[in-house]
Amino acid sequence: METPSFTFRLERVRDIRERAEDQAREALTHEIRRRDEGRMLLDEARAEVRKACDLNRASLSGGQLTTALNLRAIQGYVERAEQLQTSAALELSSREAEVQVKRQHLAAAARDRQAIDKLKERQLAEHNAEWARKSQNTLDELALAVHRRGALAA
Repeated sequence: METPSFTFRLERVRDIRERAEDQAREALTHEIRRRDEGRMLLDEARAEVRKACDLNRASLSGGQLTTALNLRAIQGYVERAEQLQTSAALELSSREAEVQVKRQHLAAAARDRQAIDKLKERQLAEHNAEWARKSQNTLDELALAVHRRGALAA
């Protein structure tokens, strides 16, 4: 007796969950890239603040007379650089939060897919066990029939 092939009735649902997991993985990858870009922007902003502070120190310690207008311009440059750094830090924080959200979405999608995969495995095991039991019953009946024929012949 040949074992019929196993058909998982929820295969479409499994495919949908698998695609959802793939999409969640891609979204996480995208957000990680954005976060890394945010880190680079913050590093650039920090470098700009250092450069502005160095310029400010150089203008004050150079031993040369600096006009009030130049001091004011340098101070404005320092303040803008600090504002850009603060803005970049806030943006990075936002991007890191988004990475966490996407990571949670991926974990949920993976759990959903794993649950249906386990169901498929369990149903396949039940299917195989049922057909093994039926095959064993058939073999037992054949053995009993052979035994009865042998007993009748003797």
